[in-house]
Amino acid sequence: MTAAQKLIGDFAPKLVSLTDETLFGDVWARSELSPRDRSLITVASLITGGNTEQLRGHLTRAKDNGLTETELKEVIIHLAFYAGWPKAMSAIVLAKELFSPEEDPGR
Repeated sequence: MTAAQKLIGDFAPKLVSLTDETLFGDVWARSELSPRDRSLITVASLITGGNTEQLRGHLTRAKDNGLTETELKEVIIHLAFYAGWPKAMSAIVLAKELFSPEEDPGR
């Protein structure tokens, strides 16, 4: 079951179909850009738009597609000047959660 199916499958099946089949099944699968490049573009777009709800999942996807912690931090720093400081600060908090090791609650 995909993330879209879990989140809204019973409420908006057509949107799930478009998300799963068209966006991820076709657009993301096209060979003209690598998955890494698509992730970089998507993360930058989500940060610029202030779409932090979708950003968490796409930061994870970006990491899985080969973007490093350093590269993602640099994208966020760069966008602070173009998209706005508050958007960059929100994004860096999510990136920190993704890349920071889990702290032991017993410490």
